[in-house]
Amino acid sequence: MTTAAPQRVLSVDVVRGVTIAFMILVNDPGDWTHVYAQLDHSLWNGWTLTDLVFPNFLFLIGAAIIFSLQSRIARGDSRLNLAGHIVRRAAILFALDLFISAFPHFHLTNLRIFGVLTRIALCYLFAGLICLATRKITLLALIAASLLIGYWILLRFVPVPGLGVPGRDIPFMDPNANLTSWIDRGFNALTQHYLHTGHLYRGTRDPEGLLSTLPAIATSLIGAIAGLVIRLPQYTPARKRNILALGAILFLAAGELWNLTFPINKNLWTSSFVLFTAGCSLLGLTLAYWFVDMQRIQDNSSVARAALWPWLVLGSNAIVVYALSDFLVEILDWIKVQNNGKIITAGNWIYIHGFSHGHSTEITSLAFAIAFVLVCFLPNWLLWRRRIFIKI
Repeated sequence: MTTAAPQRVLSVDVVRGVTIAFMILVNDPGDWTHVYAQLDHSLWNGWTLTDLVFPNFLFLIGAAIIFSLQSRIARGDSRLNLAGHIVRRAAILFALDLFISAFPHFHLTNLRIFGVLTRIALCYLFAGLICLATRKITLLALIAASLLIGYWILLRFVPVPGLGVPGRDIPFMDPNANLTSWIDRGFNALTQHYLHTGHLYRGTRDPEGLLSTLPAIATSLIGAIAGLVIRLPQYTPARKRNILALGAILFLAAGELWNLTFPINKNLWTSSFVLFTAGCSLLGLTLAYWFVDMQRIQDNSSVARAALWPWLVLGSNAIVVYALSDFLVEILDWIKVQNNGKIITAGNWIYIHGFSHGHSTEITSLAFAIAFVLVCFLPNWLLWRRRIFIKI
């Protein structure tokens, strides 16, 4: 039996567009030595606005999984077809990450297997299959809680081989002397030995490593729960908004409370980080849902409609615009030009002659990043105009 396809939730598209724009903005400043503190990641414990961006994207992926499954089930797709679609899409995302990492020289000896798209692929794969198996809010919450508590137990109590027990023999959550970093180094050693490739982003660890993907999956599952709340047919929109708002408060409080013993840390994707960022994501989604889907401000004001338009454009092909930004960075780094007798990258030349003029500041660095986002926006706008939405 099939049911009517549910109505599209525009607030998710808007928030996804804002998120992808911010991801590109913080990834591509003109000068990494001149970056506003909130536009760079926290060095270790703690958080900045930039640290909220990637978890928010994974959160939205979880919500989108629910919307996609419900839509495809309404069309009569079987579980087998849906599972195949999830696996195929995750494989394409992973292959895309490897391709971007190798581009343009394709020297595979230093290929970074971990990465943003790899983490997206893994979170989409496991959260998607879990949601295909069950879409009961209570069960999804139990799975997410088990991942977070289990991850805390692993990092807090399991001895790190050759180093000792955290909190007794080694400092708890030392940047390099922790189980997550040890597994990343071990996995990288295996790929170097058997595949003759692989490197870690930080040398001795990777912020998108293997073990820390477990709590990242919990981030997507919390997003899936939010998606289920929005789709509850027996609740009014006002009640859904109130549930999302209450969830935001509870998650923020829980994250801050756990932060006292298990610090908020994006590099390790700690359980407190998951709870705190989920609270931030729920807060943002609540506001967007209230104004965009409930109040329909875009229908009543041309100014509001114009303000929402660019985020809808970016959110419509989010993965495409993100991959495009990575390709563009690789090309600008690959092209070399002369500048006052020195060989520099094309990206540096554009920044020096188009923005800083020899006097780099946080403002000029930010101006370059904004211009870069606008450049990436243009092809997405062309796709939008032609109603082309690329589904991986």
